[in-house]
Amino acid sequence: MGTYPASLPAAERRAATVASVVELAAVSNPSDITTTAIAERMGVTQGALFKHFPTKEAILLAVITWVADNLLARVDDAIATADSPLGALESLFLAHATFVAAHPGAPRLVFAELQRAKRSTAGRAVQALMQRYSDRVTTILGDARTAGQLDPALDIEAAAVLFVGTIQGLVMQSLLSGDIGRIGREAPRVFAIYRRGIAR
Repeated sequence: MGTYPASLPAAERRAATVASVVELAAVSNPSDITTTAIAERMGVTQGALFKHFPTKEAILLAVITWVADNLLARVDDAIATADSPLGALESLFLAHATFVAAHPGAPRLVFAELQRAKRSTAGRAVQALMQRYSDRVTTILGDARTAGQLDPALDIEAAAVLFVGTIQGLVMQSLLSGDIGRIGREAPRVFAIYRRGIAR
């Protein structure tokens, strides 16, 4: 049972639902998470759950929206404090790793949506998140090349794909190892190798 009060304002109940799904996804297969399991974790009935979300798909969309908003806010804050484009790229990488370490259910939910045979509303939201994320990486790489920090002949598009693939691979290995703290320990070392491959 959850620790949420029996009576919460609607916005807080929706936020609690999202938090519960992210917590459940950290310890179970996201595809197996039912509305019954969500309600039980929150300590409410399914009827109470559906007062705030009309369908399970609506819950998943709210969860993915939360993941996107919070991940992008975290990386944008990290980018804003960097002193150079290449520094911004490193800050983005490390901020992403920190977010995953704090919310291991988030990437599991994202990967689960991408594996669905039929693209859902939540799945389209994941695609939009990935596009927005990739756009940030591409922009920073372009700025770094303009600033003379990268090889002038660097293929920016390929470097962006490699960046995203590197962080995704690190996330996946950390999840598979059962040691989510691994991502925080390895992220600086992994980024250092990526940086050596692109820096001038």
